[in-house]
Amino acid sequence: MGNNNKLDLYKLNLPADLKRLNYPQCDELCRQIRKLLITTVSKNGGHLASSLGTVELTLAVHRVFESPRDKIVWDVGHQAYTHKIVTGRAKKFNTLRQEDGLSGFCRPDESVHDAFISGHSSNAISAALGIATAMKLSGDDHHTVAIVGDGASSGGLFYEGLNNAGKSGTNIIVILNYNEMSISKNVGGMAKYLATLRTKDGYHKTKSAVKKVLDKTPVIGSPVKKVIKGSKDAFKNSLLHSTLFEDLGFEYIGPLDGHNIAEMERGLQAAKALNCPVLVHVNTVKGKGYAPAEKNPGEYHGVGSFEISTGNPDVVSSDSFSSVMGKELCDIARTNNKVCAITAAMKYGTGLQYFAKQFPERFFDVGIAEEHAVTFCGGLAQMNYIPVFAVYSSFLQRAYDEILHDLSICHSHAVICVDRAGIVGNDGETHQGIFDVSFLSSIPNTKIYSPSDYAELKLCLRKAVYEDDCIAAVRYPRGNEKSGIRTSEPNTSFVHIKKGGSILIVTYGRLCTNAMAAVEILKSKDIACDVLRLVEIFPISEKIADIISSYDVAFFFEEGYDYGSISEKYAAVCDNVAPFTIDYFVKHGDSTVLLDELGFSPEKMAQQIEDFLNDEQT
Repeated sequence: MGNNNKLDLYKLNLPADLKRLNYPQCDELCRQIRKLLITTVSKNGGHLASSLGTVELTLAVHRVFESPRDKIVWDVGHQAYTHKIVTGRAKKFNTLRQEDGLSGFCRPDESVHDAFISGHSSNAISAALGIATAMKLSGDDHHTVAIVGDGASSGGLFYEGLNNAGKSGTNIIVILNYNEMSISKNVGGMAKYLATLRTKDGYHKTKSAVKKVLDKTPVIGSPVKKVIKGSKDAFKNSLLHSTLFEDLGFEYIGPLDGHNIAEMERGLQAAKALNCPVLVHVNTVKGKGYAPAEKNPGEYHGVGSFEISTGNPDVVSSDSFSSVMGKELCDIARTNNKVCAITAAMKYGTGLQYFAKQFPERFFDVGIAEEHAVTFCGGLAQMNYIPVFAVYSSFLQRAYDEILHDLSICHSHAVICVDRAGIVGNDGETHQGIFDVSFLSSIPNTKIYSPSDYAELKLCLRKAVYEDDCIAAVRYPRGNEKSGIRTSEPNTSFVHIKKGGSILIVTYGRLCTNAMAAVEILKSKDIACDVLRLVEIFPISEKIADIISSYDVAFFFEEGYDYGSISEKYAAVCDNVAPFTIDYFVKHGDSTVLLDELGFSPEKMAQQIEDFLNDEQT
């Protein structure tokens, strides 16, 4: 491998060669990896700041442990880009988040080095404990390593995993990466607790100072030192109470400098030698090595493309459903002091930064804790406040029980703004918002709106706040509105667009634009087709059912999962529904391409209708 100047990331046999590098070579490899991270994410988008912060940590883990015999589980996976690079995927890393390329998250079907699928926060310890337990039962004494960001510590599953792992007697090592940031600024008691653990260094310095004094004290120094050494636990507890992790059964090591490979290796080797549950506390800098990301780690957590030289990220503009919702909610809150806004660590992603600035006393960021957020909403609603919880569709899945038990049964009035509903694109299976309609429509006392443009979004939000007395979910896609669908005043019920046809297209949300374009394609082929654009999509309506039943056939296009879909519900009462839905996990790729592959582009909609009609005639 030669000297540093000749070290070439692409010529190394990774991860095996990592163990052969000296520390200057490791530093050079880290520099090359950071360059690759910045170059790739600047073009493809992705999670930059978090991965820049874990470069040295990843190298240390792979130098101490032997993947895939030792299992490495990453929490969320947005810290794991370096892990992908050093496990044989460096040459393909430029395909990150592209169709048929590398996933933005860990996937066992992508590499044997990815021990568990990642995408949603706080599950790594539980998954790692399951793996470690299976290995113990099989007589395998290798280790399982869970790498968890401190932001995950605001999720309840993190503590459930800790509580069981500490007393498991397995070879599980939890690496807690503390960087003071999750996606937004960390909030809550655990964030403060982790910050205070830095003072553990004070204990070690105090002990060292006492030892030096006693060494220099004649006659009594040595005996006293022996007494203190024999009573180490009592001495330690008199200076610093044992940590939460030790109370739960873990051995605790740290805090370690997460950018010092040698220091981390010593700590990880010690953890490995203990052969019991160990928590290793590592401190890192989010965005390390790229000044714009270090300065604004929140902005560079998940980004689109950006210009490397200036660091200007291609962030979501004010022209988006999220921003429009956030600004409209501010307008509502100015005249209604009962309105509160809640987010689960997604203030900027959901457009609630405007509300947070204008009404800080009524804004609540609960951290990565969707279940708590919903039940917290239930408490607010019980006291006649109006909670508005803005959350990504795929993250709302985690709170199903709370919606049912803590909102629905109580007949609570709460508004859920379901952001990123439908296909979201490059984040892939774990983030596609295709299940919210299916599970929300299974919950009593729930109403679902799916506006197709900004005007309808504003109207639906106001109705959900002022008129509804139930759970009111307002769902909308990622990105901005598409032009060309406004044919009437905005509505909160439905819009029936008559073109003189005997066949009908039924749809809602973003697909309304494509439906109108499909009508024009069909018109050029002498096929007249009407459109029924749903806005309040659930509960199902007798009036809508009557309209559907009046046509020869109703083609229902739905950017959601088949089972539990709205089309399934109307098919149960109308015998002329031809549903086109989604019945599988949708891979990562460009949203426009994915919608076409799913049959939801204007051309594919028109073609499927034409094919269906031709089949009916033969």
